[in-house]
Amino acid sequence: MSSENWAVSPLPFLPGQELCQQYYQQAVLPILQRGFPGLPHTAALVGYGSDVLGYDTPLSRDHMWGPRLVLFLPEDASESLRARLIAALGRELPTQFYGYPTHFSDPDGEGVRIPTPIESGPVDPLIALTTLSAFTQQELGITPQQALTPADWLTFAEQRLLGVTAGRVYHDDLGLEALRSRLAYYPDPVWRYLLACQWMRLSQEEPFVGRTHSAGDELGSRLITARLCQDVMRLAFLLERRYAPYSKWFGTAFQRLDLAAQLSPYLQGALEAPDFPRREAQLCGAYETLARAHNDLGLTPALEPSCSLFHQRPFRVLHAERFAAALQETLRDPWLRALPLYGGLNQYCTTTDILESPAAWRRLQGLYGG
Repeated sequence: MSSENWAVSPLPFLPGQELCQQYYQQAVLPILQRGFPGLPHTAALVGYGSDVLGYDTPLSRDHMWGPRLVLFLPEDASESLRARLIAALGRELPTQFYGYPTHFSDPDGEGVRIPTPIESGPVDPLIALTTLSAFTQQELGITPQQALTPADWLTFAEQRLLGVTAGRVYHDDLGLEALRSRLAYYPDPVWRYLLACQWMRLSQEEPFVGRTHSAGDELGSRLITARLCQDVMRLAFLLERRYAPYSKWFGTAFQRLDLAAQLSPYLQGALEAPDFPRREAQLCGAYETLARAHNDLGLTPALEPSCSLFHQRPFRVLHAERFAAALQETLRDPWLRALPLYGGLNQYCTTTDILESPAAWRRLQGLYGG
């Protein structure tokens, strides 16, 4: 079978997290035990990939998918050890595992590798050899033990935090699970600040759906509606203390939130509504659902969850700035409390080249005076 046909392979589909666990236990671990007895290591499926997030499908199998691992070695692992380990894996791994090639093509210009059947070894597997320090530097631009400031947290890309904390750890001698626990979600003060910022984002465009309609700009009204729907969804992630993935998986991940069952009909209705009155009604239903969810958390005194007119204009809004102000009042960190409601990186940036660059994140800390 040619490599480009793996996306439509007749092989039974096994989610990557399961496939890679079996690969580690049945194929990789025995090689380590035979040739490197007692070697401390960590084996995991973390970092990039739909399989890490648990969203992979048969279509995922065409590239960077299959039997694979991130294999962490001790910080003092020598180049000689790495070379011997790479040679042993290439020599002793089977060429197939559960029917899938363990050999992958050389990376293309973007680092993409394709599963490639071969008749005999050596195998060039999709096994990344790294250390905990190198991995955290690559993924987040930090060291494993680094004390994190609020400015650090505000400039992490959520998709990278999710890649580190999602997936599975199959064996851990070196402390990956402890790191994942520390990064599991934003610290409470940062979370409250991000919630305040997201409510403020909502408030800033609430009335524009009606105002653009009244000016005869139906396209503009629909465009702002779509943007507000995305803001509603991001607020739902924050309310449930869940990192949001990047755009390809944003909707998929949203559907797994507890609030999705209540919000989805409103969001779908707002996006499909043929006119402003129905658009407004659906958006208000979504806003009020979020307002009740906020009140249920007890982070602030309960706020009126119903929509009302925007000043004297005939547009119904939640006045979401009320929720932002109430959350700001709960901030005990003076630095966060004094900070303008800029939000975190994902609240004001969608540029991939920035979201994928820890070096760019560090430069953005200047926005916060950091």
